Amino acid sequence: MTDALLAALAQGVTVYDLGREMFVGMPQSPNHPAYWHTLPRRHGDMVRADGGSAANDMIVTGTHVGTHIDALAHVSHDGRLFGGADARAAGVGGKYLELGVHTVAPMVCRGVVLDVAGALGLECCEPGYEITPADLALAGRAAGTEVGPGDVALVRSGWGRRFAEGPAAYAGVERGVPGVGEAGARWLAERRVRAAGADTIAFERLAPGEGHAVLPAHRVLLVEAGIYIVEALDLEAVAAAGVGACTFVLSALKLRGATGSPVRPLAVVGAPLPEGR
Repeated sequence: MTDALLAALAQGVTVYDLGREMFVGMPQSPNHPAYWHTLPRRHGDMVRADGGSAANDMIVTGTHVGTHIDALAHVSHDGRLFGGADARAAGVGGKYLELGVHTVAPMVCRGVVLDVAGALGLECCEPGYEITPADLALAGRAAGTEVGPGDVALVRSGWGRRFAEGPAAYAGVERGVPGVGEAGARWLAERRVRAAGADTIAFERLAPGEGHAVLPAHRVLLVEAGIYIVEALDLEAVAAAGVGACTFVLSALKLRGATGSPVRPLAVVGAPLPEGR
């Protein structure tokens, strides 16, 4: 297996970075503490006898800011977490030890790029548009593959282009945000994906003017099916390259008991085999 992997790497691979750069003032959900970065020590504040100097940082951030993964502890319904665990009791002590993000194993698996906007002939789905099972199936056919057990489904609505327009445009509070609805979430759950991600702030459809009032896709995926959610992905380059399937790589920070973690996912695509191979 090791030799086969090294041989594949020797042929060359293309790596698409699906993570967003984190910076002060970046677009994010208003429900979470904002990202902040500062330099407690700058070069020149302390200089060693040999002329050396070092700078260091301090970061304050919510765990659901930027490109991040939702642990199963993130959402409950009727007082219950995934598997029926009592949500209030699970958080006693200020940590979710059973379903926290530290329990999310690193992912090296197949990723399927479901370019819904592209499959519909659009640059971007309309604000508040609900991505349906039919849309997901259409995008799968366009990708030339089917989503299956253990895959990570990467849903592109085109909304990721609005990230550069700033927090108000990306959050879409007034006009809404396109995304997977409850029916689409059940479609993904039926295919037993390992995780589902999107290029939007909350993965699922946000209705105009309602913000995060209801999150049925989160309930279906996190609470009912035990499927992780990855949000605020950058899927523009991988979709533009026409990638349908890839090796998906993701590892969450081991934040014991936390409900989520910033991540930097990668989509790895092998070089085409030489002619005759």
